[in-house]
Amino acid sequence: MRPSRLVVGSVLTAALALGALPGLAGSGTPRPIDPIPAGAHQPLPNTSDARTPITIDGLDAAAAADGVVAQDASFIEPGAAPKSGPKRRVALDQPDGSAGSVRKPPKSTLKGTATFYNEGLTAMRLPRGTVIIVCGGGGCVQRVVNDYGPQSTSRIIDLDKRDFFDICGCPSWSGTTTVTVYVY
Repeated sequence: MRPSRLVVGSVLTAALALGALPGLAGSGTPRPIDPIPAGAHQPLPNTSDARTPITIDGLDAAAAADGVVAQDASFIEPGAAPKSGPKRRVALDQPDGSAGSVRKPPKSTLKGTATFYNEGLTAMRLPRGTVIIVCGGGGCVQRVVNDYGPQSTSRIIDLDKRDFFDICGCPSWSGTTTVTVYVY
């Protein structure tokens, strides 16, 4: 049997409250700050002249980076061909990407009227999360359905306002356009 949300919420609230108030939850008294050990300090050389510079030893070998360039390394200048190695890229035998082979075929196609909507993309006949491509007179966009709608049976889809005007290629006073929806 699962506990109710009220019980779980109350237990989590109590646990967070006890963690936020350590004094009420029985924490111990604060510990004194540990002093820094004397061996951590290095003495400065005792010089009578304040203008005498202090010398510091150089870095050890561990401080050198892996990417250090060697003295005898050579660089290829732009435009100059290397003395060895490949002279050009390897040619691959790939088929040409025609319009039919670039995209996989859609599961179904819908044709009808679209309007714009300020809350994303809605489609009455498609579940949320469905990938679709919407094409109109002005172009195509690929989107994911994020809500159910429109309620009217005369429209098949409501688009975001910006997408609507990109797809329809119509003036800003237009309210509907004919689209083709490819469902993937």
